[in-house]
Amino acid sequence: MTSSTKAPPLYPKSHILAASGVAAVLSLALLVFPSREVEAQKTLINLDLDNSAEHALQQDDNASGESTTNKPSPFAVTVESDNADTQRVKTVTDEPKVDPLRHSIRVQSGDTLSTIFAKAGLGASTLHEVLNSSKDAKQLTRLKVGQVLDFKLDSDGQLKTINSKISDLESIALARGDKGFTFKREVIKPDVETAYTRGVINSSLFLSAKRAGLSHNLTMDLANVFGYDIDFAMDIREGDEFELIYEKKVVSGKQVGTGNILSARFTNRGKAFTAVRYTNKQGNSSYYNANGESMRKAFIRTPVDFARISSRFSTGRRHPVLNKIRAHKGVDYAAPRGTPIKAAGDGRATLAGRSGGYGNTVVIQHGQRYRTLYAHMNGFAKGVRTGSNVKQGQIIGYVGTTGLSTGPHLHYEFQVNGVHVDPLSQKLPMADPIAKSEKARFMQISKPLMAKMDSERSTMLALNQR
Repeated sequence: MTSSTKAPPLYPKSHILAASGVAAVLSLALLVFPSREVEAQKTLINLDLDNSAEHALQQDDNASGESTTNKPSPFAVTVESDNADTQRVKTVTDEPKVDPLRHSIRVQSGDTLSTIFAKAGLGASTLHEVLNSSKDAKQLTRLKVGQVLDFKLDSDGQLKTINSKISDLESIALARGDKGFTFKREVIKPDVETAYTRGVINSSLFLSAKRAGLSHNLTMDLANVFGYDIDFAMDIREGDEFELIYEKKVVSGKQVGTGNILSARFTNRGKAFTAVRYTNKQGNSSYYNANGESMRKAFIRTPVDFARISSRFSTGRRHPVLNKIRAHKGVDYAAPRGTPIKAAGDGRATLAGRSGGYGNTVVIQHGQRYRTLYAHMNGFAKGVRTGSNVKQGQIIGYVGTTGLSTGPHLHYEFQVNGVHVDPLSQKLPMADPIAKSEKARFMQISKPLMAKMDSERSTMLALNQR
């Protein structure tokens, strides 16, 4: 058995002790005899031993099982001096300073204002005091995932202020004053610019509109503008085109939202439809074609946006549940459960309730001649009941599968003078055109917008051909 003899230290222990003594004496001298003329400063004193001493220290550390990688020297100190004749010696660390009086908390899924306050170190009594300070303060409870709340506390740990940015256009703040908390909401008014875009439909309107830079809301607005002439569930074809000039909301050069569609053109199956937004002298806004004829008609084509037609109007269809030939006096629109259903026109709900195989049903009487029916609803919209008045485009219920139904869809019927007709082929009555007294004013708006769309289209096509 071979025994190994431990090598003597490469640097005498007495030298190491002497170096330590020098450091101690120097530190004591600085503490006892500070100079009044010295400017406030930080001095790093690093008592480096020679290589042999460092090697000896590393051997001792390795023997104790401690890693020396990125380990600060035990002799590294910071000496702070100032004109107040005080000096402090501190160990150098890289840890960031944390202000215990400030908390920035991001709202997570499942958070409530109570849990947010707890994360900021504030109790239920403070939360109660805040919420009862004013009606406006209750807006703090409308939290959004990802929203950041910045808390500032006083030296006693009591709440001083809360600040939070709701959006690019809105921020809220709460501050403690002599008479309690005050709440403030700030809304920035954006600059409004106009923008042009164009798209060609390859698969769906939504995908093409997204590629053209349109938001979901702006795409829905575009479909609603042309919803009287185009059935977006059945009429859309590959190669159809759309273009529009719309309002763009900008703050400090950054787009923060969109406004109204000012003009638009939709080419469906080779036929072009135009629309221009016009506000009359009474302040009412509506859309008209380029010649001043109203885009709005007495009825919209489709009561469910972007649904799929699963069954057409027929006098000889086999009923999927009863399994026998039975006239299908309407059109079925298949859509996910809960999809909103819109009233096809203005009228009065003569029924909003259960109706046999129809399930949950709404029947609307439109004047003397027309009646529409909406069946198999999952539920009714708030305020819709038998006898209530409804407006065109108002949500009256939601797609479901109540009654004799094999899956979620809307069964939609259209009657003229008590006779069922095919709503897909029925020629819809027109609304009134623009007033003659305002026709000239309208054309002064319409012509420049149409000309600008033509110019922008030509420029975009020319750029794409390069």
